[in-house]
Amino acid sequence: MARASLTISSRNYSSWCLRGWLLCKFAGLDFDVVKAPLDDASARAELLLLSPSFLIPALTCDGVKVWDTLAIAEFLHETLPNSGLLPDDRAARARCRSICGEMHSGFANLRAALPMNLKASHPGFKVWAGAQSDVDRICAIWREQLAASGGPFLFGALGMADAMYAPVCTRFVTYDVPLDPVCSAYRDRIVSLPEMREWTAAALQEPDEVEELEMEF
Repeated sequence: MARASLTISSRNYSSWCLRGWLLCKFAGLDFDVVKAPLDDASARAELLLLSPSFLIPALTCDGVKVWDTLAIAEFLHETLPNSGLLPDDRAARARCRSICGEMHSGFANLRAALPMNLKASHPGFKVWAGAQSDVDRICAIWREQLAASGGPFLFGALGMADAMYAPVCTRFVTYDVPLDPVCSAYRDRIVSLPEMREWTAAALQEPDEVEELEMEF
């Protein structure tokens, strides 16, 4: 059987590629990473939010190619059902899918105002009202889920929802977003994961820059 592979674009800028990579890691999948060049049309469209649908990240496994992070998550859940990506309880799975879907299709103001950039640091950054409402909603999700599950992750064990919200944690660090103690502790827990440290270390070594994403704040 051919080894699985995940095609990504930039580790520094791509929140969707981070999600896809974390999903594969959390599922325990043995896979290689294939880096698409930044002049690839699909890669640039994904990074600059220029397309309503993205072809990167893309997982190739068992002769099947899957793109879109939610599709990748569901494929991994079917392929590796004991991986724990989704909760065992039916109601919890439904809620997990719901809050993952909310991240997948929502929070446009946050994405636009606080683009992912692991190399950047903006202490005292001003979060305006549009993005702040997204921050408030994300924090409400985190507080409710951590209270319901008892933590330490959104559904108790590390899984799909944590992968989907992990890039937000990096944005909260990059832009110095004030958080309540529960949410700041969860943010720190996520960014301290070995997988996140591995991804970030590789991102910091990337020589490439996307001028449009290196804006002045």
